[in-house]
Amino acid sequence: MPRTAVFFHAHPDDEALLTAGTMAMLAAEGHRVVLVVATAGERGLAEMEKGEALGEARMRELYKSAAALGCARVVCLDYGDSGLSPSGGVAEERPDNAFIDADSEEAAKALAAVLDEERADLLTIYDPAGGYGHPDHVQVHRVGRRAAQIAGTPIVLEATVNRDPLIRALRIAGRFYRFPPEFDLRTFESAYTAGDQITHRVNVRKYAWQKRASMSAHVSQASGGEGDRTLAVLLKIPGPLYRLVFGTEWYVRRDLPPGTRLRHPFDEAP
Repeated sequence: MPRTAVFFHAHPDDEALLTAGTMAMLAAEGHRVVLVVATAGERGLAEMEKGEALGEARMRELYKSAAALGCARVVCLDYGDSGLSPSGGVAEERPDNAFIDADSEEAAKALAAVLDEERADLLTIYDPAGGYGHPDHVQVHRVGRRAAQIAGTPIVLEATVNRDPLIRALRIAGRFYRFPPEFDLRTFESAYTAGDQITHRVNVRKYAWQKRASMSAHVSQASGGEGDRTLAVLLKIPGPLYRLVFGTEWYVRRDLPPGTRLRHPFDEAP
């Protein structure tokens, strides 16, 4: 039976990195996939200046990404991109409607309205740390959990990364490659989720080209700043290695017992 899955992200391009393979898989299986972003990402790094024009460009990129993944609908909640401070925390200067400053209950009701309208069976959010700690990502976790409660959405999955093999791989890569200035390996030691907490390991190798197309759609985020941007580096990975590196997507479902190991977003614990 076809179901509906809503994927909630903070900014355009977040879906490409964390959940694109799962989205493409569910769409190919005949499920309805809805992509919701909290902001247009108008304060992200890019060659064009921050502001409305960048936000419009990133939304165009988001629709292109969504089309590559087979999404049935794209929604923006129209909050302001909160940005980041130079140290990676909450920026002192941010718009009046910054997502991080939004009333969590009001934002949750806005998302819950989408969940109700779609009769969503599943919602994805982020882990409590917001992955690597971006304030808007942390807010996605808070708002998403509350929205699911309001709407009665039965399955809530926290999109994350298994940090154990990630840290090992990055340490090895660091011996041969000089990462861009924005990339700090130390942040990954407390980021994302330890492997023993992960409940879903979804094999998305079959959908690697859709995931790559999703990443490629976000042209603005492959440029700007000093040196190569992380997205630009990832897109240079050769096809076979790309399928290996990005062939699994990880999720945590908090209402399942520790040690649960499932392989599909709609799987239930045995």
